[in-house]
Amino acid sequence: MVTLVVVTILIAFFFDFVNGFHDSANSIATIVSTRVLTPLQAVSWAAFWNFAAAFTFGTAVAKTVGKGLVDLSIVDPWVILAALLGAIFWDLVTWYYGIPSSSSHALLGGYAGAAIAKAGVHALIVSGWIKPLAAIVVSPLLGFFFAGIVGIGSLWIVRNSRPGRVDRWFRRLQLLSSAAFSFSHGSNDAQKTMGIIVGLLASSNFLFVDVSSPLSFLYLPNADHVPVWVIFGAYGMIALGTLFGGWRIVRTMGTRITQLRPIGGFAAETGGASSILIASFLGVPVSTTHTISGAIMGVGAIRRASAVRWGVAGEMVVAWVLTIPASAFAAGALYWLAHVLGLTG
Repeated sequence: MVTLVVVTILIAFFFDFVNGFHDSANSIATIVSTRVLTPLQAVSWAAFWNFAAAFTFGTAVAKTVGKGLVDLSIVDPWVILAALLGAIFWDLVTWYYGIPSSSSHALLGGYAGAAIAKAGVHALIVSGWIKPLAAIVVSPLLGFFFAGIVGIGSLWIVRNSRPGRVDRWFRRLQLLSSAAFSFSHGSNDAQKTMGIIVGLLASSNFLFVDVSSPLSFLYLPNADHVPVWVIFGAYGMIALGTLFGGWRIVRTMGTRITQLRPIGGFAAETGGASSILIASFLGVPVSTTHTISGAIMGVGAIRRASAVRWGVAGEMVVAWVLTIPASAFAAGALYWLAHVLGLTG
């Protein structure tokens, strides 16, 4: 059991790496497409701010995922392992085809699919799924709205300025907005894996209660507490994944949806970051991919509706709709296979 738990935790951290690798485009696509930073500078900047969120933003999202989605009485290492592998599978498929799908929803779908494969639909805490499912629709709309407001306000402020001067100022401001978006990305996405690991530890009775020992940082009285090593591991791996970058998706996010100038990149990143930070504060696991995609569309739409390539946007929406059921099916199939092979006990 101990070996299985350790292996599952390592795979959870690998998922965080894949998450950062897959979602790095969310953080860097706008700042690369506007040529404010080179790709290497951009991923380094984004990785730093991904990790910085570990020191400041709490664990509300981790608690939602850790104890609010699936009945912990049915969770075991095989459920978590199948959930993670199902999510990783979908992430790699969509990365290969350059589709900016949601790593967050892949993880949630995998978790649900594995739990249902073990104990049926009643394994899910239905009330806990309301906010994450609602966020599928709400988060891109909020990104669209906030980015549009920021974009309109910015254009009004610089309405009498020369285009060259506007670009120079917003190239500098985009450093701040991209940092804010990368920070918000870390604040929400890293916590989902933290919640999965906490659920695994709590359900496996890995409770470290001697807080006077040198290992007191492992103290885990219940699923309301996230150990320090889990926090740093999750944030560290998502930052490392971001540093390596998922370049196939950068082109889709940065140039195929709409063409961006620095003022548009600033508006998209600011609008997206605002939406995600609100969700993180409320403990809602949202998709950073959906949010920044909606924000980029919002920036394009304030110029004119035809500035957004709605066909590309439609392809992305199809991937969004498929993510949860596809990852749930993959995870459920993996759990079923483990059960047939007699591995689940």
